[in-house]
Amino acid sequence: MVDPMPAIFFGHGNPMNALSSNAYTGAWRKIGEQTRRPKAVLSVSAHWYVPETGVTVTTAPRTIHDFGGFPRELYEVQYPAPGDPELARRVQQLLAPLEVKLDNSWGLDHGTWSVLRHVYPAADIPVVQLSIDETKPASFHFEIGKKLAPLRDEGVLIVGSGNLVHNLHTYAWGRHPSDPYDWAVRFENAARDMMLAGEYKPLVNYDTLGRDAALSIPTPDHYLPLLYVLAARQSKERVKFPVEGVDGGSISMLSVQIG
Repeated sequence: MVDPMPAIFFGHGNPMNALSSNAYTGAWRKIGEQTRRPKAVLSVSAHWYVPETGVTVTTAPRTIHDFGGFPRELYEVQYPAPGDPELARRVQQLLAPLEVKLDNSWGLDHGTWSVLRHVYPAADIPVVQLSIDETKPASFHFEIGKKLAPLRDEGVLIVGSGNLVHNLHTYAWGRHPSDPYDWAVRFENAARDMMLAGEYKPLVNYDTLGRDAALSIPTPDHYLPLLYVLAARQSKERVKFPVEGVDGGSISMLSVQIG
């Protein structure tokens, strides 16, 4: 029996990582080289955060440049991966009776393509995005992750893209490299310990974890993709952290791999 595909949460960080060659992007490329080639990728990105659950159904998803104030070369990047309408409908089936919109208007936002252009630089693996319903609690997203878990046995790589710690108000924009804030380190370490122990309930109820969590997760958009990945874990599967680091003092670049 073939082992299920992994499920991986990527800390994507600064959009410029799409163009950069650094420790993070090198580690992303290594993940692609060492992971069995998937049939398709289902990506849950922090940047498709809308008041509904939707899934991209187009055969040729557009590359979305959903940011401002960056060099022109970043806006010229294209990631022409094909879509997979069959996978989109399979997601819809798995999440029934939840209403899941088949969406033709969205594409691949930078939470997806800035990472995948390093993981799969040939852009030859079909990619489907699933939106995050901003009106729902964290427990809702964790339960969706559980329902999507069978895709791993069908050759689909489930990807979450966000950041465990994501506080732009304290980020060292354009300044010299900043040491991580103490609260960011404490929260990341605590979250890692909970993940290794399989204690997911506190991570789902992160708003009960105190000041460090509040500073690390001022908004839920970048945190929730992690819950989709954790929920897809099968019993006794290992949790690994193939990428580590904190950028600008307050952006965790931690990647979390299940399986």
